[in-house]
Amino acid sequence: MPVTTKPRRPIRHTEGFTTTCLRSHPDRPVRLFLPSDYQPKYAYPLVILFHADGADEDSAARLAPLLSRRNYVVACPRGPVLHGPGASGRPGYGWSDSSKDEYLGDVLMHARDKYHIHSRRLYLVGVGEGAAAAYRFGLGLAGRVGGVVALNGELPLGRKKAPRGLQMFVGHGVSNPVMPVAVARRSSRLLTAAGSNVRFQTYPTTDRINEAMLRDVNRWIMSTVNAGPEWLSTANA
Repeated sequence: MPVTTKPRRPIRHTEGFTTTCLRSHPDRPVRLFLPSDYQPKYAYPLVILFHADGADEDSAARLAPLLSRRNYVVACPRGPVLHGPGASGRPGYGWSDSSKDEYLGDVLMHARDKYHIHSRRLYLVGVGEGAAAAYRFGLGLAGRVGGVVALNGELPLGRKKAPRGLQMFVGHGVSNPVMPVAVARRSSRLLTAAGSNVRFQTYPTTDRINEAMLRDVNRWIMSTVNAGPEWLSTANA
């Protein structure tokens, strides 16, 4: 008699977090957030969320569902620099000044291998010192980045110039004791002068990330996602 096999059921993905240790970097796990009602046939924007110094991938992951529960796949990497125990007693991590980090490229490849990610809809969101890491990584990827978001952080403006047409959102607390709002405003002006498209927004907060910031970031990202094929073909040209 011929052997019959039952057809495989499609894998059902549910909203939530997973932790992955990449073979190339077993000491730097990455947290992935999958949106609710994930549709495998839809190419999702990918958000890479960079934590602040002294934090880790878990602290960044807590912001993912506050940003949006359904619009993005979110990857939260761990910084390479060990800072020692933080306020919670857990080890904290930070980011180096180098823009060359093979781990971040592997994080991007892993997310694309695991889920359906749009090749031109990559957004880098940095919190605190993670804003500088997001900016440096964005420069390395040049035209492959849909946009860079800096929240309560300083952008490393030095020899490198921002690619013309780079989409940026800079959100900053007016009472930030770590990074004065004047510094963020000055960086935004320099980026605009260099040819970037910068939206600068202040918030009545300190160096903490509030829901209003994340709500505006979500709207800003979706405004570029919904801009249509004309934007996709000319982004960062």
